[in-house]
Amino acid sequence: MISAEGVTQESTRRLATKKQTLDDAYAIPANFLEIDVVNPITHGIARNRYTDYEVRMRSNLPVFKLKESSVRRRYSDFEWLRSELERDSKIVVPPLPGKAWKRQMPFRNDEGIFEEDFIEERRKGLEQFINKVAGHPLAQNERCLHMFLQEPVIDKSYVPGKIRNT
Repeated sequence: MISAEGVTQESTRRLATKKQTLDDAYAIPANFLEIDVVNPITHGIARNRYTDYEVRMRSNLPVFKLKESSVRRRYSDFEWLRSELERDSKIVVPPLPGKAWKRQMPFRNDEGIFEEDFIEERRKGLEQFINKVAGHPLAQNERCLHMFLQEPVIDKSYVPGKIRNT
């Protein structure tokens, strides 16, 4: 008969692990997804001004048809993605960086939402948002995420749905 202590020792014994080699440590990771939000550019003048950002993606995940992509997106495009994911997916979608209503008021003595510091803070927030969303396994199957990351123009009349691995 095995004692309770013997069973506990057996069930909690460490698994035998393989020693990691330098080749293993520096090899290409099995699965990776890297998304950077970079190069903000402000376009237009007066009331027609807006800032867009370059969204660069690199991945070897089979769910993405392109392994590298680069698209330009405005804050309103991130809002669109968030609302699509909230409507069609089962995930809890993280918040976007704030809309900054006070910075959009007329008669300010500064550049408002077009100040470099504000644009940089928003860029960081957007990068954090898109990495959280795209890192979620359920979100990775959503057509709206693929369109956002990989299509030059977002087709807002698309048919929502899941991406099928082919």
